[in-house]
Amino acid sequence: MRILITNDDGIYAKGIEVLYQILSKEHDVYVVAPETEQSAVGHAITFLDPLRVKEVKRNGVFFGYAVNGTPADCVKLAIRELMKPLPDLVVSGINHGANVGENVIYSGTVSAATEAAMLGFPSIAVSIDAYPARDYSAPIRFLPRILKLIEGRTFPKGVSLNINFPHCPAEEIRGIKVARQGHLKYAETYDRRVDPRNRVYYWLCSQTAEYDPDEDTDSYSIQQRYIAITPIHYDLTHYPSLDLLKGWFYEEVALECKGKQWAGA
Repeated sequence: MRILITNDDGIYAKGIEVLYQILSKEHDVYVVAPETEQSAVGHAITFLDPLRVKEVKRNGVFFGYAVNGTPADCVKLAIRELMKPLPDLVVSGINHGANVGENVIYSGTVSAATEAAMLGFPSIAVSIDAYPARDYSAPIRFLPRILKLIEGRTFPKGVSLNINFPHCPAEEIRGIKVARQGHLKYAETYDRRVDPRNRVYYWLCSQTAEYDPDEDTDSYSIQQRYIAITPIHYDLTHYPSLDLLKGWFYEEVALECKGKQWAGA
C-alpha cells in the first residue's frame, strides 16, 4: 500500500520514527508531519497564516516533510498538494499516551485520521498507553498484522479507526477488542505563577484520569492488555435528542415563522 504518515507529537518524535520503521518494510511510506509538537490541538486548521514545508532528514537520510501547522493541516496539504499518487491509507501516530474516552476530542493524532476520513480516505490513529513510551514491541509486532486485516477492505463512509496499544511487551498482549469510546473523569490542577513583569499566568500541570470501568470500552480494554480498536466518526449529532428537541421547539413552544415574527412574540 501507499501510506501517508503523520502525527501530533511532531516529525522528530520517537513514535513517528517507529511507525515509519514498521510500515516502510512492506509499504510505500510518505511522511508529512508537524514541524513542532501539536498535542491536544484537536481538529484545528490554519488559514490566517501561510503554511511552509521543509524537507527533514533523520540519521542523515531523507525522512519526510515538516509543516508549520497542525496535524489536520498536514493531511489536507499532503492530499491536496504534496502527495502524488494519492495514499491508499493514512496512518497517524504513534502517539505517546492513550487516546481513549474524551481524549479523542482533544487529540491531534485522532483529528489527523478524522481529516483523512472526511476527505474520503481510509485512516487509522495509533496510540500507546504511556508518556513517554519506552517499549514499542507491541505495535511493532501487531500493527503490520492489523494492516493486513484491513487492507483492501471498504471502510464505512467517514469512519476512521482509533487504535490504542497497551504499554507492555508484545508477548503480554492478550488479543484485540473492538470497543466503544468510554468516558474519562479528570482531576485537573493549574499552577498559578507570576512573570517578571508581575503578571499572573496559569499552567495546566496535573491531569489524573479515572478510566471508565465498563468492560466494552477502549480504556478498560487497554488496561486489561488488549489492543483496543474503536470506529469513530466526525458526525457529532446526538440522534436520540432530535425528537426531544423537536418537542421543545415545535410542539410545546409552537414556533411558527410569520414573516419576521414568531407566533407569540
